[in-house]
Amino acid sequence: METLYPRLILDALSNVRYPGNGKNIVELGMVEDDIRIDGNTVSFSLIFDKPTDPFVKSLVKAAETALTTYISPEVDVKDRIGVKFRNPNPAPRPDNPLKGVKNIIGVSSGKGGVGKSTVASNLAVALARMGYKVGLLDADIFGPSVPKMFGVEDEPIYAENVDGREMIVPVERYGVKVLSIGFLVDRNSPVLWRGAMASRALNQLITDALWGELDYFLIDMPPGTSDIHLTLVQTLAITGAVIVSTPQEVALADARKGLAMFRDDKVNVPVLGIVENMAWFTPAAHPDERYYIFGRDGAVKLAEEFGVRVLAQIPLVGSICEGGDSGAPIALRDSITGEAFMNLAGNLVEAVDERNRALPPSAKVETHS
Repeated sequence: METLYPRLILDALSNVRYPGNGKNIVELGMVEDDIRIDGNTVSFSLIFDKPTDPFVKSLVKAAETALTTYISPEVDVKDRIGVKFRNPNPAPRPDNPLKGVKNIIGVSSGKGGVGKSTVASNLAVALARMGYKVGLLDADIFGPSVPKMFGVEDEPIYAENVDGREMIVPVERYGVKVLSIGFLVDRNSPVLWRGAMASRALNQLITDALWGELDYFLIDMPPGTSDIHLTLVQTLAITGAVIVSTPQEVALADARKGLAMFRDDKVNVPVLGIVENMAWFTPAAHPDERYYIFGRDGAVKLAEEFGVRVLAQIPLVGSICEGGDSGAPIALRDSITGEAFMNLAGNLVEAVDERNRALPPSAKVETHS
């Protein structure tokens, strides 16, 4: 291995880019002038603006990888990179982080695989097509798929200084402002985050982002019930929840738990309605035929059981999957399925208006130690 010296270290680290603005960490002044070299052992510090920066751990790992990749695998740097902060006590976040948002809608499901993210993405696009200002937060920590569905997986995420605070600028596509946990992680690697780390990253995408004025702010929640759901209801006053399920019994059993969670006295988020996804299969060659491969009207019966409305029944057609995979949600098209999502958007607007007339404004869930 060649002799190590500080310039060689900095050259290798210049290959590491800060996800917030795309610049490398050397030109950003993030490498402290404390590089120490002892044989093949290297140690130094990285400087971040604040402790809440969501990229701290990923950049430390990227810096380790840069040295072993661009210099030599023999460089001993693992667990030798320190972390410092320019502003260890950042300004307090506002009590209401989304003052310009009129309605906050949680899109949830009792289990994975029922098409929750597909529904959330197409609902956002349909609302935008109706002329509303829409934001979509992909809070599905363990399976963030919204970037893929909007075709923005490779979009760089930038930060903008606003009154002394670095604010993340959402990506805008199809009239929808989008941020996702997926922007913060390697899309080919699993997300192995403890609950506290995931909650901090999610909080930053909410409170440190320039969402601006919105009529509807949709949150694609993780499936099931978890501490991420608790983080969301503690951070935001959610207007109402939309439950997505398929007609089959195993999905409906979990959807009941989701309904019960939102209706719990400690959470108390109104359920605006249920979306029955994959309600039936319609072959492309025979658009008038329906095959109820997952059962019939299961979510409709669940809605009747809980006294909530059915917002939509979405058929299972190949074009929905193709649209999501190609980064162009099916709600952009004038088709039978696109019309189904437009009807869903219209019904949601009615449900929200009715909820806002009948109930007081939502409040954040308070925690008690």
